[in-house]
Amino acid sequence: MSKKYFFFDIDGTLTDRKTGQIVPSALEAVKKLQDAGHFVSIATGRACYKAEKFRKENGFRHMVCNGGHGIIYEGELRENRPLDYEAAKAVYDQARELGYGIYTAIDDSNKVYASDFLFHEQAGMRKEPSVYIIDPQFDPDREKKIFKMYVSIPEAEEERLTAKEKVGHLRFEKEYLMFQPDAKREGILRMLFYAGGKPEDVVVFGDDYNDLNMFGERFFKVAMGNGCDELKEKADFVADENVKDGIYKTCEKFGWFE
Repeated sequence: MSKKYFFFDIDGTLTDRKTGQIVPSALEAVKKLQDAGHFVSIATGRACYKAEKFRKENGFRHMVCNGGHGIIYEGELRENRPLDYEAAKAVYDQARELGYGIYTAIDDSNKVYASDFLFHEQAGMRKEPSVYIIDPQFDPDREKKIFKMYVSIPEAEEERLTAKEKVGHLRFEKEYLMFQPDAKREGILRMLFYAGGKPEDVVVFGDDYNDLNMFGERFFKVAMGNGCDELKEKADFVADENVKDGIYKTCEKFGWFE
């Protein structure tokens, strides 16, 4: 079989969302694909610092991370770009004008910055470990870099934040809207530049809304059975649920272990 270039989302695709651990049959599939000579990579929205432990523990040499803005090839970080600054700053300024609290990540770490406690007052603590830095003089213009933002705007009021349409955003929590790169497909194409692959040889596996971006033309697209309906509609093949050996069964079905 000709060489394929596999890209796997982490949460809900490789891992069991209940435990956060990689599904054993998925790990076995990854190793068998590598042994068969295929290129195997992670493709995740997680920040690089947050995904790196998972990558190393599970034997991946390659990773598209930071929503497509980060590239780790052969175990080395090659790229890690922030959001488009002008577009992100427009969201920041509008959210401030509308009276919403904001936490801003200005580098690839768990540190988030704010000029006041408004986010806490409106939305409480973020739902992941963070180092909160409250600086009354904080201004993103000092660094001109924004990697992620968290705006304490309720879902019912999102339409007020019109500037959001030019920046990738997701809502995993009802209390706040998260802004991060939404360019997995672009990241995969850049990874192919390093690896020397072609788009028509790419196979992508995903389950959630932030995987819609990589479910475009020329890639073979696999949606997990536990995935969202929108992703399944765009898929070339819908696998069984990930915890029911969906990845392994799909690879076996299409003869990718051979």
